[in-house]
Amino acid sequence: MSRLPALSRRDLLRTIPPVAAATMVAPSAFAWQSTSKILNTLKIGMVKIDGASLEERFRVVKEVGFDGIEMNSPGMDVEETKAAIKATGLVVDGTVCAGHWSIRHTSPDAATRAKALENLQIALRDTKAVGGDTVLLVVGKGEDGPESEIWERSIENISKAIPLAKELNMTIAIENVWNQFLYDHDGDSNQTADKFVKYVDEFNSPHVGMQFDIGNHWKYGNTGDWIRTLGKRIVKLDSKGFSRADNRFTKIGEGDVDWKDVKAALNEIGYEGWCAAEVGGGGKERLTEILANMKRTIG
Repeated sequence: MSRLPALSRRDLLRTIPPVAAATMVAPSAFAWQSTSKILNTLKIGMVKIDGASLEERFRVVKEVGFDGIEMNSPGMDVEETKAAIKATGLVVDGTVCAGHWSIRHTSPDAATRAKALENLQIALRDTKAVGGDTVLLVVGKGEDGPESEIWERSIENISKAIPLAKELNMTIAIENVWNQFLYDHDGDSNQTADKFVKYVDEFNSPHVGMQFDIGNHWKYGNTGDWIRTLGKRIVKLDSKGFSRADNRFTKIGEGDVDWKDVKAALNEIGYEGWCAAEVGGGGKERLTEILANMKRTIG
């Protein structure tokens, strides 16, 4: 089955909308010209600057040295985002589908699933409009019923968005999260990514992949092995740390995630593309620390 590859540096130019491309006057002015295989991004909600406009927040992220930023949709002001891109040259590489925790594709309620589909379709259109290529999606929660039922419901519902994703050349990027689905939430640390593989493969589409969160399932399995198992299904990454000893999420690089093995696994599958920080944010000083931690762990 064919899969969309992770976005390469040479492909990045093709994802940038004209308003951003017009600002590119000197290759040395852009951090993504680095020889690193990893492009560093972060969630818009991590940029915490009191009273700052979106453009001002973008400018700080750019000055810190991030290559891009992820927005939220539905809810994103597309025109304001385009203006911020044009003014700063910062790339929007993707979005997070807003409301996916509460309005779920696994819901037994048909009206709720219809709204979840509508939200995903809005996010696909909004993301395309600002030059991104993925919409991160939490597919639902295990509390919505037996695994076999929520598996079928969510596959059926999300599949209805694939024609639009194909039309827009977008990817629906499923995230591995603590949602009691596709793993044993009360299980041990020897679990595998096999169910995630089967779930993604059931869509049988190059427009569905995974935004693999490096820290989220360290409690339940070996992150490097999960990366090797998922292989080319991984279209983007999220990054955070986790401490098994303390049973808590940590800053990137803290805790006991085997970052050396993570980097080795990413090299083995040939991963080259975006990695998004998903940790506690702050102002310029904190964002600078986050980027340094990202570069110190995987590049």
